[in-house]
Amino acid sequence: MCPGVESDGPDACPKCGMALEPPLRIGAATLWTCPMHPEIEQDAPGDCPVCGMALEPRAGAGAAPNPELADMTRRFRWCLALALPVFVIAMGGHLPGQPLAGLIPHGWAPWLEALLATPVVLWGGWPFLVRAVRSVASGNLNMFTLIGLGVSVAYGYSLVALLAPGVFPASFRDAHGAVGLYFEAAAVIITLVLFGQVLELRARGRTSAALEALVNLAPASARRIAADGSEADVALDAVVAGDRLRIRPGEKVPVDGVVVAGASAVDESMLTGEPVPVEKGAGDALVGGTVNGTGSLVMEAHRVGAETLLARIVTMVAEAQRSRAPIQKLADRVAGWFVPTVVTVAVVAFVTWATLGPEPRYAYALVNAVAVLIIACPCALGLATPISIVVATAKAAHLGVLFRDAEAIEVLRSVDTLVVDKTGTLTEGRPRLAAVEVLAGQDADRVLALAASVERASEHPLAGAVVAGAGERGVALAAASGFASVTGRGVSATVDGHAVLAGNRALLEDAGIAADELEGLAATLRERGQTALLIAVDGAPAGVIGVADPIKDGTAETLAALAAAGVEVVMLTGDNAVTAQAVARELGIARVHAELMPEHKLATVRSLKAAGRVVAMAGDGINDAPALAEADVGIAMGTGTDVAMESAGVTLVKGDLRGILRARRLSQATMANIRQNLFFAFAYNSVGVPIAAGVLYPFCGVLLSPMFAAAAMSLSSVSVIGNALRLRRVAV
Repeated sequence: MCPGVESDGPDACPKCGMALEPPLRIGAATLWTCPMHPEIEQDAPGDCPVCGMALEPRAGAGAAPNPELADMTRRFRWCLALALPVFVIAMGGHLPGQPLAGLIPHGWAPWLEALLATPVVLWGGWPFLVRAVRSVASGNLNMFTLIGLGVSVAYGYSLVALLAPGVFPASFRDAHGAVGLYFEAAAVIITLVLFGQVLELRARGRTSAALEALVNLAPASARRIAADGSEADVALDAVVAGDRLRIRPGEKVPVDGVVVAGASAVDESMLTGEPVPVEKGAGDALVGGTVNGTGSLVMEAHRVGAETLLARIVTMVAEAQRSRAPIQKLADRVAGWFVPTVVTVAVVAFVTWATLGPEPRYAYALVNAVAVLIIACPCALGLATPISIVVATAKAAHLGVLFRDAEAIEVLRSVDTLVVDKTGTLTEGRPRLAAVEVLAGQDADRVLALAASVERASEHPLAGAVVAGAGERGVALAAASGFASVTGRGVSATVDGHAVLAGNRALLEDAGIAADELEGLAATLRERGQTALLIAVDGAPAGVIGVADPIKDGTAETLAALAAAGVEVVMLTGDNAVTAQAVARELGIARVHAELMPEHKLATVRSLKAAGRVVAMAGDGINDAPALAEADVGIAMGTGTDVAMESAGVTLVKGDLRGILRARRLSQATMANIRQNLFFAFAYNSVGVPIAAGVLYPFCGVLLSPMFAAAAMSLSSVSVIGNALRLRRVAV
C-alpha cells in the first residue's frame, strides 16, 4: 500500500509492514511498492514496515499466483478449524445446562484450549506478531501493533494463568478457585484478521488481473515487412520504430504508427468508447491494440514498447490506483496515540499498585496491568470500520451495486462532481434505428426495406442497426445482388431490380447524384445526436436513415436528483461534439467535453481534483480506465469491460445510473455508522481502562477482574456489531 517504496529483496514495506507483490512492468525492471508510502520501493515481495500491508507492483501484476495470498489462505483455513473448537469449549460453561460438560473430562478443557490456541497464535498469527514487533522497533505504530498487543496479552496472560495460577490472588478466582482464561479471544482475533487479509489480497489480485488484461490487448506478434519485400511474424518486443508492418483483416494493430498503404475500417472503441469503426487510409494514425476491419493495411511503426498509448494507459491506471490512500489510515492514525496511551496506563497501574497497593502488591500490580491491556484489546476498534463495511457491501450487492473496497464507500458520500462517459454510460452503447426521413413521393417503409436489404450484407455496426430496426418495424427484406463496399463512403447493391446506394454524401456524388436535399434532412438528424445514412434509389435521392444510441431509462431522473443533491455533472466523451451536445441538451448537462482520448479524460479529472472538487467518474470502456482509477471514486457499468470494472471502486451491475444514488445514500449511512462504532469503542475504553487500572478502589474498594475485563471487551465488540447490523434496514 506504499507507492514509491521499493526494495531488492522479499521484505516488508519498511513503513506499513505489508507484503510486496510481483508487478508487470512494461519496458522496465520489476518494482514493488507500498501505495500508502511512495518512498518505499523494492524489486521483490515483502511487507511495508510502516503500515504492515503487502507491497504492490508499480505497474500492475502479472499472471503468477500471489504467494502472500496462498500463505494467508492456508493459515486462515487451519486457524479457522482450530479456533472454532476453542471458542465452543470456552463458551460451553456459559450455556444453559452446560451440555459440553459430559463430553470433556474434568480439568481437560483449559489444556485443550491451550493446545488448540497455541498453533493459531504462534503459527497462524506469526506474520502479524512479526509486523507488530517491527512497528514498535521502527516507531511506526499501526493496526498490527494493536493486533499483536491484544493477542499477546490475551494469550500470554492465559498461559501464565494455566501454568502458574498461584501467582494470582484469591479475589481473582471464580467459585471453583480457577483463574479466567482467554485463549479463545486470542485465537478468534487471529482468525478474523487472517480472513480480512485474504479478502484484501484477493481484491488486489483482481485489480492486477485487470492491468494484465489491458496489456493483453496488444497482440503477441507482428508481421514485419523486410526491405526485400519478404514478410515474417516476429515477437512484439522485436519491433522497432521505423519497421513496416502488415495488418491483415481482423488482426489487432501491434504498435502505434501511421498507415502507409491500404484502406480499412478500424475498431477504436478501446480508445473512444464509440462502437462505430473509423475509416483509415494512407497517412492516418493507428493505435496499438485497436482491431482492423475487413481491409488490409501496411503501417510504419512510430512508438513501440512502453511508449505506445496502450502501455501508457496501463501505467496511468496502475499509478492512479496506488495514489489513493486506504481507509485503514484512520485506524493507523488512531493507533499512533492509542497504543502508547494504553501501555502507559498499564505501566502506571503496575507501578502504582506495586508501590502503594495492599499485599500481595506485585500480584495486584500484575493483574491490574493485565486487566488494562485486556480491556483495551483492540477488538471493538478493529471491528468498528470493517464490520460496517461488510454489512454495507452486502446490502449494496442486493441493490445491484458492488463496492470494490472500503475507500469507495468512504469517499462516495463526499462527491460533489460526477464525470460521466456518454456511450454505454448515459446511453445504451448499441446503435439503433431512430428515424427514417424521405423526400416527397417516397414511401418510408419501402426506402427502409431497400436500404436494410443492402446493409444485410455489410459488417458495419450501423448496418446491423438498420437491419434490426427494419425487423422491429415488420419490414420484409429482399435478396441483394452485386453487393459492393466502398471504404469510407458506404455500400451499394441491386435489390428487386433497383440500384440502391447507402452511405455518405461522397458516395452519392461519386455516382453523379445530387445530395443537397438529403444533406438538409441529415443535418436535422445530426442535431438530434443521430448518425445519418443517405439513401439513393435508381440514381435519385430517396431519403435519410438516422441511427442513434438511445439514452438509458432513468438517466434523466438520476441526473436531476444528483443535481438537486448538489452534485455537478460533467460529460466526457470520445464521440463528436454535435452528438455529445445533443445528448447533453436532452439530459440537462451544462458542461460537455467531446472528442477526447483517454489521456484527455484523465487530465480533466485531475484538473477537477486540483480545483478542490471531490470527483466520481462513471464509465464503461477501456478508454475510461485511467480516469476511473484517477477519480476519487470510479463507477463502472457492469455491462461494460472488465478492465473498466476492475479500475473502478464501484460497479453498477445492471449499468443503471440510478445505482449511483443508492450507493451515495448508502455511503452516507455507512460512514455515519462507522463514526458511531468508533464512538462506542472509544467510550468503552475511556470508561473501562481507568476502572481496570483500579481508580475506583480507593473510593469503594472495587477492582475489575481480568475475567470481567474480557467480558467487557466482548460486550464492546457485540455493541459495535449490533450497531453495524442496523445498516441492513437503512432505506436507500
